[in-house]
Amino acid sequence: MKMKLALSLIFSLVMVPATLIAAPIAPEQLKQKLTDTLRVDVLSIDPAPVKGLFQVITNRGVLYINEDGSKLFHGNLYDLDKGMDNLTEAALAGPRLEMLKPFEDKMLVYKAKDEKHVVTVFTDITCGYCRKLHKQMAEYNDLGITVRYLAFPRQGVPSENADQMEAVWCAKDPHQAMDDAKAGKAIKAASCDANIAEQYNLGATFGINGTPALILEDGTLIPGYQPPKDLYNNLERHAKR
Repeated sequence: MKMKLALSLIFSLVMVPATLIAAPIAPEQLKQKLTDTLRVDVLSIDPAPVKGLFQVITNRGVLYINEDGSKLFHGNLYDLDKGMDNLTEAALAGPRLEMLKPFEDKMLVYKAKDEKHVVTVFTDITCGYCRKLHKQMAEYNDLGITVRYLAFPRQGVPSENADQMEAVWCAKDPHQAMDDAKAGKAIKAASCDANIAEQYNLGATFGINGTPALILEDGTLIPGYQPPKDLYNNLERHAKR
């Protein structure tokens, strides 16, 4: 009798939590909850590589939320069985390439004569390593690497930094203005439809929080400066994947 009572109690304890589990809600409801709670723009919401989670691409990077919308985390998800592959980075690679397309006419392009690769660089005219990269532009181009600049003023938008970058993009000769700005020279104020704020917001969507930040041809993000030969080798490796 005591054994039956014990088993009955155990069974009851096991079953109770199941009845308390919140029911999953529709992706559209999750989207609305995130928009209302976090004030973010949800670009897409899809099942995550982990069962029971949704992967949400927002204008502030990737988030993960459970099916009932009660738990959220922000960070990188790795696959331990595949050499620590960064699944979060992989999720953003394709969307990054699509989101770059509308900005192609806003890019300052330094085209290689014998083009082999194209890299998009989010840059800031006051950033030391951005200036170092710019000084080596001829070396990148000689290796067949075309460099496309987008603006990422580290002080955010609006800011004096953003105004200075707008002056570069809107100058009569933007390439000369970029040379001068990265040499520490003052640039005459100018305004146009350069959409510096939109460029900055795009970088934030990509998960960028510093400069330089490089987007490779497959959408991979590499934070930080890469010497010309290192970048070339990196591009070659990614092209063979």
